Amino acid sequence: MGRYSLLSLLLFAAVATAVISDQATDSDDLLIRQVVDDDDLLNAEHHFTKFKTKFGKTYDTEEEHNHRFAVFKSNLRRAKRHAKLDPSAVHGVTKFSDLTPREFRRQFLGLKRRLRLPADAHKAPILPTNNLPEDFDWRDKGAVTGVKDQALFDDQGACGSCWSFSATGALEGAHFLATGKLESLSEQQLVDCDHVCDPEEYGACDAGCNGGLMNNAFEYILQSGGVQREKDYPYTGRDGKCHFDKSKVVASVSNFSVVSLDTDQIAANLVHNGPLAVAINAVYMQTYIGGVSCPYICGKHQDHGVLLVGYGADEYAPIRLKKKPFWIIKNSWGENWGENGYYKICRVRNICGVESEVSTVAAISTSSN
Repeated sequence: MGRYSLLSLLLFAAVATAVISDQATDSDDLLIRQVVDDDDLLNAEHHFTKFKTKFGKTYDTEEEHNHRFAVFKSNLRRAKRHAKLDPSAVHGVTKFSDLTPREFRRQFLGLKRRLRLPADAHKAPILPTNNLPEDFDWRDKGAVTGVKDQALFDDQGACGSCWSFSATGALEGAHFLATGKLESLSEQQLVDCDHVCDPEEYGACDAGCNGGLMNNAFEYILQSGGVQREKDYPYTGRDGKCHFDKSKVVASVSNFSVVSLDTDQIAANLVHNGPLAVAINAVYMQTYIGGVSCPYICGKHQDHGVLLVGYGADEYAPIRLKKKPFWIIKNSWGENWGENGYYKICRVRNICGVESEVSTVAAISTSSN
């Protein structure tokens, strides 16, 4: 058994090295080595310099610079731990490598705990699953807008508005199915105007950059009459005064439903109803670079809202010497994170709670200026 485990690890190391070699024109560009070899921590200052250049990082004072360097070194060790716990994915330096886990959660997540479902939420009907395609991706069918960035304006500070991007992404897909038109919808309208609350829990309301819930957002859209285009109500990445113009509504919610905690039902709803709003535990996403994330250990407490756009039948995972199915997740951290802004995660065992809170939304066509 020990010999087999050693063989598996050697095989994984060889394959991972080959993959990195194929992907990188400059071995320093992806900044992977420091999470594989402890000796590379001796070169942490060099890697930190490369990190600052690649992601345009600057710090106001020497004290702040030194603090961020210490955090960066800590995150190198953390990424190495993630690589061991999640060996079928690649973990390393990302644009979040100068943030503590607490800062990362506060600034780039923002999903609130679900206390109850909004009044207009339904349970999705059970769909047939016998003829589902082996692979499916709404990007190939024109139902998904480009990857957006909830922290686009870094000089203004980060915004925990992930929930709004998940909600608009689902409605963008539903609107495409209803009208044949792909429209980029306004997250900022939800940040500014959606304050739907749980009447049974004081203070449990959608709160812009301080977090919210996708189902609450669908409830707000249903009540308010719709959402404007992003270009008519552009994203600022900060809380602001609501200036919703109902005359410029381009997409509206007809109804929304919660999907059963069942992998096949989630796949069926994805195929038949369009991209789905989902919640996930993002603990491994701070260091994620690529591959299929399938960690041995991951909590099911969700803290991040994302968009499920497709799935794959299998992708090779060398550490386990087998192929595995996966979900395709659209994130809201820009194209310079993950696989061009996307995340792949195992389609088994409700990994990281990705199958626990899944919602589908239906759209109606509305007139617009």
